[in-house]
Amino acid sequence: MKVVGFCGYSGSGKTTLVEQLVARLRLAGQRVSVVKHAHHDFDIDQPGKDSHRHREAGAFEVVIASSKRLAKIREYEVQGTPTAHQLIAELYECDWVLVEGFKHADLLKIEIWRATTGQRVQYPNNPFVVAIATDSPSLLPEPTQLPVLDLNDADAICDFLLRHALRHEYTPPYDLDPESAACADAQPAASAGAAAGRDDGTD
Repeated sequence: MKVVGFCGYSGSGKTTLVEQLVARLRLAGQRVSVVKHAHHDFDIDQPGKDSHRHREAGAFEVVIASSKRLAKIREYEVQGTPTAHQLIAELYECDWVLVEGFKHADLLKIEIWRATTGQRVQYPNNPFVVAIATDSPSLLPEPTQLPVLDLNDADAICDFLLRHALRHEYTPPYDLDPESAACADAQPAASAGAAAGRDDGTD
């Protein structure tokens, strides 16, 4: 399994690029999964649905499945922020995992940067950034020897990933506790903050 992260400020185009890469990697015959950092009280469940009623009744986890898809919803008993590694451990076997956000995670990642956002770059201080995808290469504020990719050319970025696939082969951390991966609330938010995207407009 290969893993690559995508970091950048809100509005830089992370989600659009990840969406485009999912489609292109699928066309290349790859099975692709996505891990995304969300903020605050996101919810995919709907009030009134059976699954929502089970959660409201106090269920720790609710698993919903049909002949086409499966969803699992977990309520943290203690507020916590799972690490990118814990979320990757939840996934079924695949060829590629695209991780959106989690800028502090120890995963190789591509930084997405647009000059029009007026935001600072991360690559000078983030040793896990292996390439920069931008629509303004001549305006990068810091010189770099890293590959600079065209943010508007998802085909070229997909080719870049496939050419460097071996570099992104994933090895779980030796200290990843299987129980904490299955029950992410075992790690409180204070200790997980270093590995999760903080709520500062960037992931």
